[in-house]
Amino acid sequence: MTTLATSYERCEQLTRTHGTTYYWSTRLLPPDRRPHVYALYAFCRYADDIVDDLGDAPAAERSLALAHLGQQLFADLDRGTSDHEVLAALVDTTCRYAIDRSCFERFLHSMTMDLTVTAYARYEDLLVYMEGSAAVIGEMMLPILAPIGPEARRPARDLGLAFQLTNFLRDVGEDLDRGRVYIPQEDLARFGADPIDRRVTDRWRSLMDFEIDRARDLYRSADRGIAMLPPRSARSIRSARVLYAGILDRIEANDYDVFTRRARVSLGRKLWTVATSFVHWPPSAGGLSDSKPNSFGTTGSKKP
Repeated sequence: MTTLATSYERCEQLTRTHGTTYYWSTRLLPPDRRPHVYALYAFCRYADDIVDDLGDAPAAERSLALAHLGQQLFADLDRGTSDHEVLAALVDTTCRYAIDRSCFERFLHSMTMDLTVTAYARYEDLLVYMEGSAAVIGEMMLPILAPIGPEARRPARDLGLAFQLTNFLRDVGEDLDRGRVYIPQEDLARFGADPIDRRVTDRWRSLMDFEIDRARDLYRSADRGIAMLPPRSARSIRSARVLYAGILDRIEANDYDVFTRRARVSLGRKLWTVATSFVHWPPSAGGLSDSKPNSFGTTGSKKP
């Protein structure tokens, strides 16, 4: 039988195993807030795995599994409790922090899109998908982070979008293996680049530069919201932002090869970033900073 305590333990295990950047960044949060971040991450991971990791299960079966997950979640939210290994912690977190239930509706809608949509014509079309797969994650997090005002909502959404775009650029090869292309088709046409070729050319480099700049613009927009958070929440989110933006630096260092090499920030760098944030604020970004100035004065798979 699943207890609330075991559910939170399971959520922390999933976060530590699959979301190391998020996990180590959460170590900067007050201890009473960390389990709730794990609950959100674990739910998103659980749903994402239904889409991507059910072996050879047909799309109809995955869609049914997602629908069942959503039905169980909303029924459990109505009851205020759950005996599901992940949903128990999520329901407790949602009720405790009054997280908007529409966030989960939008999230599950985007997960369902992945079962049938394999490409996006324009960036605006991609944003429709990312509304549920990324922007709402920032919204879910806000009540736990306790910002000083409602103005933090837009930057939080932009940070979710920045993280998602970073994932898309890092995971081009893996997404191709799943039959998906998240880079907008109009951008591919503009630069004359085709990921299907799985070759790094001057055209591919130009395309990736364009997409990386787009992600960095979102990170800079998100930076405005970090100043609206309490100190410990701000340190945590700033560390996650610095580390995740560092993936873009690694893509550049790998000469934009996202087909045969996975851009990673080392565990040592993650631990160093977290550790130094305890000593100074804001933490030094070092080699992980954006290549352009941002509002903090530094320089510049969906699955994390």
